Amino acid sequence: MSVRDVVKIGDPVLRERARELSLDELRSPEMQALIDDLVETKRAADGAGIAANQVGVALRIALAEVVQPNPRYPHKPPIPLTVIVNPTIEPLDEGTFEVNEGCLSVPDLRGNLERHVAIRLRYLDRDGNDHDEVRRGLTAGTFQHEVDHLDGVLFVDRADPRSLATWEQFERFQRDAFIERITAFVDRVGS
Repeated sequence: MSVRDVVKIGDPVLRERARELSLDELRSPEMQALIDDLVETKRAADGAGIAANQVGVALRIALAEVVQPNPRYPHKPPIPLTVIVNPTIEPLDEGTFEVNEGCLSVPDLRGNLERHVAIRLRYLDRDGNDHDEVRRGLTAGTFQHEVDHLDGVLFVDRADPRSLATWEQFERFQRDAFIERITAFVDRVGS
């Protein structure tokens, strides 16, 4: 296992739709090693998730994990390590919420965007087992962010341009209002 370099905005791999994997590919030692490296890379960066194209590999593999305390995302509910392969997302209704996101591939920038409140997430786990799950709230937002990566979409593509801020400016001018709003949202809908 190793920590890989995270590619940054401007690298063409971040704008590609990642390719699906066959079960044989997924079960190969190379893909299992890639998944292990993604876990280590995400943890080293204190991220909430990471997609394979963020380390330069255009394959439909991503993962999410939030363990608290997390200095980048202290407001996010815990998410146990979840590896998603060939994922699809289907909104369950029209409900959306505004969230402030950042990204390991877009360093020192945050912005507000809309995410679906409730989604159906279908995927294979790292062993090739099928999953069909409903995710809600900030957890749903985390998975939407990662699947966007696999589709070549970055959070800045969806963000209100007037809301973009560096981490320092977010902390100074936007953090308190965001934490108040997102805490009320989590209290209302759950994770």
